[in-house]
Amino acid sequence: MINGMHALIYSTNADADRAFFRDVLGFPHVDTGEGWLIFKAPPAEIAFHPADAHTRCELYLTTDDVETTVAQWSERGLEIIVAPAKREWGTEAVVRLPGGATLGVYQPTHVTAFSAA
Repeated sequence: MINGMHALIYSTNADADRAFFRDVLGFPHVDTGEGWLIFKAPPAEIAFHPADAHTRCELYLTTDDVETTVAQWSERGLEIIVAPAKREWGTEAVVRLPGGATLGVYQPTHVTAFSAA
């Protein structure tokens, strides 16, 4: 029986990205040794979107107020790649993590698996 999900983010500066998730996002975590942090994530959903030959995986965090969330992150020095913009499924923004990876964050307007449960 599946009892969880472990997501990986590969980073050119894992320490800075770990600090962001620990200090800015405030995610609870465990230290498995030598500063190797594993974070408890909020409830998760998985959706499958059609793709051409270029398949990929993306990570998005959800929020109740994407504009405030992104403004707070910007005040803490995070680079905003895509400012909050309304889409047919919610309001989306994209930020660059300290290690260079991008992270989406959005405020859904569609029913979510959390709200349907």
